[in-house]
Amino acid sequence: MKVEEKTIRKKFDNLRSSKIPKPNLLVHCLNAFWVGGLICVIGQFVSDTFFKMGIAKDELGTYVTIVMIFLGAILTGIGVYDKIGDFAGAGSVVPITGFANSVVAPAMEFKNEGFVFGVAAKMFTIAGPVLVYGIGSSVIVGVLYYFFRW
Repeated sequence: MKVEEKTIRKKFDNLRSSKIPKPNLLVHCLNAFWVGGLICVIGQFVSDTFFKMGIAKDELGTYVTIVMIFLGAILTGIGVYDKIGDFAGAGSVVPITGFANSVVAPAMEFKNEGFVFGVAAKMFTIAGPVLVYGIGSSVIVGVLYYFFRW
């Protein structure tokens, strides 16, 4: 009986795998490339606009970061960023707007549970480990740099 079940299972798996559509990797890569690039072009446009407004060069990064995070959060809030992510894949995750999306999306999903146990507790479920690892790594590198720069 068990041999027959394994044979049936194997036939089913073969049939299932033959019917699954194969993704077009080239199209997915191109979409990720041009959407990620478009997000970066928007960031450059924001940077150039602030520079023409007279913002100092050393402050431009801060202003652009704030605007791009705001745009990512707004687009997530109105449901547009998820559609961009479905279309572009990793192209929407890499720029800083992807970080804003990873903070806002869980917060919106759990808002029914209240501000403390919903929004505040779940806001950093995706971005939290990235922040902890990034900050922890930078502290370790900073300490190593301090001791080995002599």
